[in-house]
Amino acid sequence: MLMISSIILPIIMVILQRKWNKIQVLFHVLAIISALIFGNIAAIAIYTIIQDGTVFMTNIHGLFLNPFFLMTGAYLGLFTVYRMILKLAQIV
Repeated sequence: MLMISSIILPIIMVILQRKWNKIQVLFHVLAIISALIFGNIAAIAIYTIIQDGTVFMTNIHGLFLNPFFLMTGAYLGLFTVYRMILKLAQIV
């Protein structure tokens, strides 16, 4: 299910972008916001681990329990595939 949706959703994004050019701006703004949230959550988690002096490998996995981290990471993955499809379409 995850593999199929990671292929289908970017293709849907490309189709929507071809129909409504303005939606491309929305996709980019969401990617910027997602990158900021994703990076900040990761940085805060790593900073906390360093400050606490805890073992890095065991505590960092708690980061994957954060739903905002997972949602923004998932969107960035879909957005990356979407951009690769657009680049491929330019070449072909």
